[in-house]
Formats: sequence, structure tokens, C-alpha cells
Amino acid sequence: MAASAPCSNSWIRTNHNNNFNTTKCSLQTPTLRFPHHSATAPPPPQIVKKTDSQPKPQWNLIQTAAAAALDVVEKALKHHELQQPLPKTADPGVQIAGNFAPVPEQPVRHRLPVAGKIPESIKGVYVRNGANPLFAPEAGHHFFDGDGMIHAVEFGEGGHVSYACRFTETERLTQERALGRSIFPKAIGELHGHSGVARLILFYARGLFDLVDHRRGCGTANAGVVYFNNRLLAMSEDDLPYHVRITGNGDLETVERYDFDGQLESESTMIAHPKIDPVSGELFALSYDVIKKPYLKYFRFSKNGEKSKDVEIPVSDPTMMHDFAITENFVVIPDQQVVFKLSEMFRGGSPVVYDKSKTARFGVLSKYAEEASRMKWIEVPDCFCFHLWNAWEEPETEEIVVIGSCMTPPDSIFNECDEGLKSVLSEIRLNLKTGKSTRRPILSGDDQVNLEAGMVNRNKLGRKTNYAYLAIAEPWPKVSGFAKVDLVTGETKKFLYGENKYGGEPLFLPRDPTAAEDDGYILAFAHDEAAWKSELQIVNAATMELEATVQLPSRVPYGFHGTFVGAEELAGQA
Repeated sequence: MAASAPCSNSWIRTNHNNNFNTTKCSLQTPTLRFPHHSATAPPPPQIVKKTDSQPKPQWNLIQTAAAAALDVVEKALKHHELQQPLPKTADPGVQIAGNFAPVPEQPVRHRLPVAGKIPESIKGVYVRNGANPLFAPEAGHHFFDGDGMIHAVEFGEGGHVSYACRFTETERLTQERALGRSIFPKAIGELHGHSGVARLILFYARGLFDLVDHRRGCGTANAGVVYFNNRLLAMSEDDLPYHVRITGNGDLETVERYDFDGQLESESTMIAHPKIDPVSGELFALSYDVIKKPYLKYFRFSKNGEKSKDVEIPVSDPTMMHDFAITENFVVIPDQQVVFKLSEMFRGGSPVVYDKSKTARFGVLSKYAEEASRMKWIEVPDCFCFHLWNAWEEPETEEIVVIGSCMTPPDSIFNECDEGLKSVLSEIRLNLKTGKSTRRPILSGDDQVNLEAGMVNRNKLGRKTNYAYLAIAEPWPKVSGFAKVDLVTGETKKFLYGENKYGGEPLFLPRDPTAAEDDGYILAFAHDEAAWKSELQIVNAATMELEATVQLPSRVPYGFHGTFVGAEELAGQA
């Protein structure tokens, strides 16, 4: 489907400079509505290069000549790419338009205006990750491709609130900043078809001349955040996590690419959605590889950060593994129909493939298994869950209950499709005795809406929960509010951010670890697309009524996942 606005390849041609300012564009198709801002609103701020603190690379004559030659090749490649229309999933005029567009870093702003009253139990810092490209794309760009930026709102004594946002200083970002432009391949927006193969060859050719160094990590750290073992970790599943420290005045600083004191190999990865068991304090994680076996590994860390040995999970193909689940005694690992087939690039296609011949399945393994021989695989046909919200055991029926959002078409986020995306909140039952599965939508009939991005009470993770708090992803890809869903009855209470206001993932913050499951508050960023202003909304999760609104000093783009670091946890930061 072709976009109906003049912001496609022309967007790249007119906005290819390093200090770029996204144009105003309203892109509409029958199944997708992309964000735009009011004609009377001020434009998004320009992205400002930060080169003062980053030394320029010192190259010898051979490197200088190689760099010049490879730049000529890249220029020709880009010219060739821009002769063809980009799919919407790789068109920056679509993917980073409106409030999906990036913003510059903001230093700490204190004593922000608050309407209403901040609940007294909220003490600490709400942090949310997102994709925020520093440099204008050279060609194709998917929203997931942007550099990681964390937005932090700190709640102090006396109801005082501050805000800051900073890039996570990944190896990728620091190298590109030193070079003054985007140079690492965009995993989704660029690596498809023959031009994707050419870009990979070009990138590794630069590596041969030490113009770039992919061995120190290529990830963006833009998806998940977790606070574990006294460290805030920013993650994307294509790299190791990055340790980001919250400073005493509420600012953010990147400490290092974190390998858990050498326990993770430097060329390894860790999934963007690790799970922390609320009882044991352990962290459970996966690592997957799209090129070589083993394609999938499982491991865990004690609450003190001591790693177990890797458990190789037998899968026939490298599988898209964005999320998984834990119960009190098991890990639940999906092996679904979206797989990586790099050979498809040589045939002109995308390496992210919906394999219709494959039957989706879920593997159930003891959390403390040292090898995968006793893993129980249960088929769940035609099921693709990008996110799993919770799972628990029901011993009386020998079943594992998994709560997730089943997405169709499975590859619609990555590849262009005509059907339009649907994300159905579902209950999946895995019977460990019979080896069979059942699946049902939790919402029925007219109540059915796209529910994506959210959580359950984190103190109940891996145990039976009554409620989930999930983003209402409509009009897709924007989020108009969130829903509190009774996972047994399907009863749904909705909270909308307001007229012309859209936001993202709702974060549930328990009032007290011993309180009732829904006794707490929902925190969510919202953006007014008419006034072009952003705010943080705080909603009582029990009553679903707005308690307070924090007016933010700058725009917060729509992003991904967040967490809350309490005041006591902050005091013990590494």
C-alpha cells in the first residue's frame, strides 16, 4: 500500500543532513493512520549532533583512502535504493513522523507543574525506553531501528517532580557520533533484499579497515529496561545490556556495556524482556543467534548476579524470540512462526519471514534445569505472541496458563501487509499431561480491541493474576489509552488519555507489596497532538480515575517499555 502523502523517499532526499528536523506529514491509508501534528503547533526540535566530547577517529592513509572509496560505493547504493518506493515499514516519512519523531537530549528540569496530587506512596524514578535516532536515516528506517533514549521522571519529597532524557551511550552510538553520521546498518529498515546484502558487505568492509568495530556491539539498547542487582539495565535483544545510572539530581548517565562482570561473552546477546521472580529475586533470560547454532540459549542469574550455565534450547531455525514467560517452577519459551532466513535477502526479500509451514509451539522447562532434555513442547497452532504478560501453574489440571496478545498477521510489524494488524488478548492453556493446548480470546464480541504493551502487578509475576493493564493500540499504531482487564471474566475498564492525546505502555506501580492486586497506580506518558505538549498521567488502578498530571518541559515521543525504581533501590545503586 502506497502512502498518500509526499513524505516518502522525498523525505530522505530533503532531510538527509545530520542535524535533521522531521517534516510535518499526515499519512493515511485504509488500515493505518500515522500521527501528525497540528498546523498551528511548533515543529519538533532539531536533532543536534554531540561531537564536543567525542574524539574524531585518527586514520592512516590506507584507512582514509578506503573510507573515501567505500563512501563512494555507499553513495551509489543509496542512489539506487531511492529510485524505488520504500515500503511503509521502511519509510522514515512514515516510521518517524509526528510524535514518533526523535527529540534531542534534555538536562534535568526540576519542580515541574503538577495538576492534582501526587500519591504519597510514589517515591523514586519512572524510566521509559524508546527508539530515538540521533542521525537522519541514510535510506530505509523502521521505528525499531532508532538509538535508545531513556526518559526519566523523578518523584521526590514534598511532591517535587523532575524530568530528564538521555541517549544510552551504546558502542554503536558513540562510533556513529565520532563519524558524524549514521553508518551501522538498520536491522529492519535496511537489511532486506539485495541492497541489504550490499549494505552488510559494505559494513564489514569498513570493519576490515578498522573504520568501525562491530565486535564491541551493534545494539541500540532501545527496547526494555529492568532494575536488577542494583543496576538499571537498558536492553535490545541484538546486544548485551547497558548499565545506566540515575544520578543524585535525577539525570541519567551510561556506565558501560554490561557483561555481568565477564559472565556473558562480549559477542553474546540478551533478550529485551528478562523476567525477575518477585519471590526469589532471580533474573531469567534468553539469548538468540540468527546466524549460527545454538540459535537459542536459556540462563538465569541469582539475585546477587551470579550466572548459571547456558542451557541450549533445541530449535530448528533461528526464531524471533522477543518475549517469554516464567511461572513459580517453570520457564515457558515460545517457538513461533516468525523466523529469520538470511537467504531470503539474496532472493530480494526480507530476512524476517512468516513461515506458514511451521506449527507454533511452547516449550516448558524447569527454571533450574541444566540441560533441555526434559523440555516439554506443546503445539499451539497459528499463534504468534509478540508479548507474554504472565503465566502460572494450575496443578489440579496439570496445566500452565499463559496470557499473551496473539498478533495477526504475525510479521505485520516487520513486513508490509494489506490486512491490518490485530492483537487479541488470549488465554493459552498448555496441558502437561496430554501434551495438548487450548486458546481463547479473553475479550469477546464488540469488546475486542487491539491490546499491546503493558503488564500485570510485578509482585504477582509467575503467579495467578486477576488483572492485566494493557495499551489500547488504536488507531494503530497509536495508543489512545489503556485497559484494565479481568483475565477470568473479560470485564474491561478503559481509561483514555484525552481528546487528541495518545501515549504508550501503561506501567502498574503497586502501592505496597502486601496490598491488593489492583491497589496501586498507572503511570503513562501522553502527548497532546493538537497542543504539541507532553505529560505524565497518574491514574488510580482500583478506581480508574486520574489522580495527577505532570506537565513535561519537552516532547516525549511514543516509545516502548518502562519500569519504576523506588527511592530505597536508588539509595543502593551500584
